[in-house]
Amino acid sequence: MNTKINKHLSSSQIIIFGFAGAIILGTILLMIPISSTSGNMTPLLDALFTSTSAVCVTGLVVYDTATHWSMFGQFVILLMIQIGGLGIVTISVAMAMLAGKKIGLMQRSTLQDALSAPKVGGIVKLTGFILKTTFLIEFLGAILLSIVFCKDFGIKGIWLGIFHSVSAFCNAGFDLMGTVSPFSSLTIYSAQPVINAVIMALIIIGGIGFLVWEDIKTNKHHIKKYRMQTKVVLSTTAFLIIIPTIYFYFAEFNDLPVLERTLNSMFQSITPRTAGFNTVDLAKISRIGQVITIILMLIGGSPGSTAGGMKTTTVAVLIFSAISVFRKKDDVECFGRRIADATLKNAAAILLMYLILFLTGGLIISGVENLPLMDCLFESASAIGTVGLTLGITPTLGTISRLILIGLMFFGRVGGLTLIFAALSRKKHNISKKPQERITVG
Repeated sequence: MNTKINKHLSSSQIIIFGFAGAIILGTILLMIPISSTSGNMTPLLDALFTSTSAVCVTGLVVYDTATHWSMFGQFVILLMIQIGGLGIVTISVAMAMLAGKKIGLMQRSTLQDALSAPKVGGIVKLTGFILKTTFLIEFLGAILLSIVFCKDFGIKGIWLGIFHSVSAFCNAGFDLMGTVSPFSSLTIYSAQPVINAVIMALIIIGGIGFLVWEDIKTNKHHIKKYRMQTKVVLSTTAFLIIIPTIYFYFAEFNDLPVLERTLNSMFQSITPRTAGFNTVDLAKISRIGQVITIILMLIGGSPGSTAGGMKTTTVAVLIFSAISVFRKKDDVECFGRRIADATLKNAAAILLMYLILFLTGGLIISGVENLPLMDCLFESASAIGTVGLTLGITPTLGTISRLILIGLMFFGRVGGLTLIFAALSRKKHNISKKPQERITVG
């Protein structure tokens, strides 16, 4: 990262411009003829949509990834997914480390914001740990997936294993199963234990957050020593997997054999946060199932992870806040600790922003395209949650609707507060306090 530029930009602005720059680069590379199987130039809007979806690790597509894009185009998409999953700042610092350059205080501070780390100290060491762990997990995932894929697709199975391992770990949801059936995702492997288990494991590991990895590595099985955030992330993640799995098992897939029913139920509870793969036709599940999926997509993964969405900690903080109100307590407590008021304000602001943009995006798309509102809300939630699940309407959308989804994907990956902080970082705030007056709510 250029030091002169850093002096004039805040950490939030650097993150914003970094993601935007990666999207522009990806768009240019995907537009050129060598990126498509037909050898023709891909239209600007379609290339922009695909690049945004890849960098923001979403998975919504306007072309089937396997049939439209050449090997070069697929490699560009995979590279954008890896960059977007680890984060622009993390990749930049990693390149500087490999080049032997000294990482300055500004770079360390920006990296702290990008990783949602609690302190600057040890941030470079943490980055090294993240990179090593990421590539080790993706490598192991690729090997396990390739074993199955090579049986079905021959030597091409190695590329399929690598692509799907990175895509799953980065919670991107891009797949190369279009050669079997366009936009089929992993539906042909709905009863295959290895594929299901590996993909689900990669999604969960990538989505719980880098700081959680570091905490588990440091404290091993001594759960009492874990940070409060680690405890919140793990408990919330477990709850959001178990409860939806029970619903899907008994309400949605009861006509399937036990093994396939179990795998599909677990997969459908995990993939909305925020991977985007699917092993069943989402258009065939009930409206209740689709609403539950929308809620899971909006919640997303955890802070400092490859996942998007509001984050598990945001929802957990709001729940703990509600519990404290019900008990008439002045402080919000969690795992024997008190949660700061600033954290509560941030959580409430994030929830409000996501709900407004999710609803507004869905309403506008429904009005412009004259499509069922529920379908449009599903796509809107998928975009802002950077999930990639779809009811099949994205490839048919017009220019305005695609631009809306592009904006939602960017917002969902970068983060609402990051965008606001980037816009307001130069503005001076009045430190004087206004007179206080009570207002009745509820």
